[in-house]
Amino acid sequence: MISFKEAKSIIQGKIFKLDSEVVPLDRSMGRIIFEDVIATFPSPRFNNSAMDGFAVRSSDIIGASKRNPITLINIGISSAGVPSDLILNEGECMQCMTGAKIPSGSDAIVMVEHTTGFSDDPNVQIMIEVQPESHIRKRGEEIQKGDKLISKGTQIAPSEIGICATFGYGELNVSKKPKIAIFGTGNELVEPGENLKEGEIYNSNLYVFSDLVGKAGGEVLMQDVLKDNKSYLESFLSEALKSCDVVISSGGVSMGRFDYVRDVFIDLGVEEHFWKVAQKPGRPLFFGTGNKTLIIGLPGNPVSSYIGFMIWVWPVLENMMGKKGSKPLTGTLTKSFPRESVKKRFLFGNAWIENGELVCCPASKVGSHMLTSALEANSILCAEPGDGILDAGDKILINVLPWKTIS
Repeated sequence: MISFKEAKSIIQGKIFKLDSEVVPLDRSMGRIIFEDVIATFPSPRFNNSAMDGFAVRSSDIIGASKRNPITLINIGISSAGVPSDLILNEGECMQCMTGAKIPSGSDAIVMVEHTTGFSDDPNVQIMIEVQPESHIRKRGEEIQKGDKLISKGTQIAPSEIGICATFGYGELNVSKKPKIAIFGTGNELVEPGENLKEGEIYNSNLYVFSDLVGKAGGEVLMQDVLKDNKSYLESFLSEALKSCDVVISSGGVSMGRFDYVRDVFIDLGVEEHFWKVAQKPGRPLFFGTGNKTLIIGLPGNPVSSYIGFMIWVWPVLENMMGKKGSKPLTGTLTKSFPRESVKKRFLFGNAWIENGELVCCPASKVGSHMLTSALEANSILCAEPGDGILDAGDKILINVLPWKTIS
């Protein structure tokens, strides 16, 4: 059995980066940007109006008010997408709509509410004095050409989609999705919807794995529940090692009589780097490497499997795609947390903000078979090895589940 820190270091040293591919913008949601996205032009691209109103020379309307309106002559219209090439001279103005290019010769916008309004009458009364550049969006005030818009390693969400579209990116260079094989082992496993016989249980872990792979940005290529039979395992795993970047197992890596997974991996030429880690739950944790494949064998108990995926597999998938991983937060316990003398301890829990402080509480169910402990949890709490329990008021690490929020 090796330490948690040593196991993490070993895995980190074996992770390889995936290549990139170009995808259309409308199919890039959730993908990881492979290279910095750069502004190809300034934003705004030109001085434009922030309001519907009249473009004016501010010097022409000094002292204008409701009691003392100043009359200007309207010479045309500048609208969004249809700019005017006319030049304003002294005593002139121009209708200028929101987003429209500011006409040459003008230096300010007067909101239409402070005028006699839009009409066919060329005589427009201005009822307010404005300063130069009033209600004008200046060229480049948001972004300059060549500025970095989005950093490499960012996951694309609606904000990123909007920015890329704004700057004309019709397609993006993104990291390829990790190709994943997931499998469970056990003669007792039955698919949901079928009738259970004596001694059987429903397969839940692969449904959890499949969803987590998708949430992490991967793609499940192979998925199956395999009986406790070496020949079945060898057939599935030999194909998985040829076609997948990561192979993830649920069960079969412990010391039971029919736990064949570890043996089959080794028979197929997988190099074993460790088998047991000083953690609870999930001490039987296998990590090995094939030619171009990472293999992570997780325990079969549902809580051990779920937490094991989040602590070990999820960071691997993020790293392979070049995504920036999140770091644990530190919060204050509201009730006691059981520690282990030599093992790192994990439990599902809930974290929230109370009186401006981040606090948390572990799930009341601590058994590795009690998957209901994950219901309504928004985090996985983590305590370093130590003697005795952590009490309410003590600090603990909080790994927020990526699809959850703290409120």
